[in-house]
Amino acid sequence: MHSAIAQFLRYLVTERNASELTIKSYREDLFSFVEWLEATRGRVPHPDSLSPQELRSFQAALQQADYARSSIARKLAALRSFYKFAMREGLATSNPAKPLRNPRRQRKLPHVLTDDEVGRLLLAPPADKVAGLRDRAILETMYSAGLRVSELVGLQDGDIDTHEQIVRVRGKGRKERICPLGSFAIKAIQAYAKRRQRSDNSQALGRKAPVFVNRFGNLLTARSVGRMLEKYLAVAELDSRTSPHTLRHSFATHLLDRGADIRSVQELLGHKSLATTQIYTHVSAASLRAVYERAHPRAN
Repeated sequence: MHSAIAQFLRYLVTERNASELTIKSYREDLFSFVEWLEATRGRVPHPDSLSPQELRSFQAALQQADYARSSIARKLAALRSFYKFAMREGLATSNPAKPLRNPRRQRKLPHVLTDDEVGRLLLAPPADKVAGLRDRAILETMYSAGLRVSELVGLQDGDIDTHEQIVRVRGKGRKERICPLGSFAIKAIQAYAKRRQRSDNSQALGRKAPVFVNRFGNLLTARSVGRMLEKYLAVAELDSRTSPHTLRHSFATHLLDRGADIRSVQELLGHKSLATTQIYTHVSAASLRAVYERAHPRAN
């Protein structure tokens, strides 16, 4: 089983060109299954000797351990993909994960910030320090283009066209899209770039040099962005549930609130499926309902 999983992970890297984050998720999900087999069977059998009933037992164990439905669905999807590969490579004769049904997902409305709250957050970083200029440029860019944090930290100098006010974004599955950048984001990026200090290694990359760097002049990490945001949430006295992804949620919701069509929002977010984007229509509807109930004399 260990050898088969190692082959599958190599396949994802060499043939599917999967991202590091995708590889990490598959590795963790598949080896959590291996650990469960070791704990329950005392050994790890060959992939071809497992049955759908045993995988159902694994699914039941995850449910009893209070795993989120989305996490269970992801682990089952990893097993299906692994067995599809194993069958093609002659490591298994059937896919025991194929008959398994994902738990019905609970669709929670995403947490979003109001216009006023976004404004307070964007003004929280100090404009008289390099770190503050960087942080303000980061927050402005994430909100202006609706970027995932992984997309933001991956931005390179050559991705941003300040004249056309657009940015090239490398999203999930290595797919690229072009997003507009607002004037506030452009000005914030330019103000930061004037005082930014990059390491010799980053500077030598030219147009491939990272836009946002840490205090050592090297590539910023997603975790660093998360820690930075936590600091400014406290400064602006905003909800601690707010994460970097909240700015993306807020971007989509605010566009729909102002009449943007859902197909355009789907393109801007880089969503493969329209159904993924439709969750924001529910947020907008919930917001409208709240306004109606507060303002209409016969709402309640």
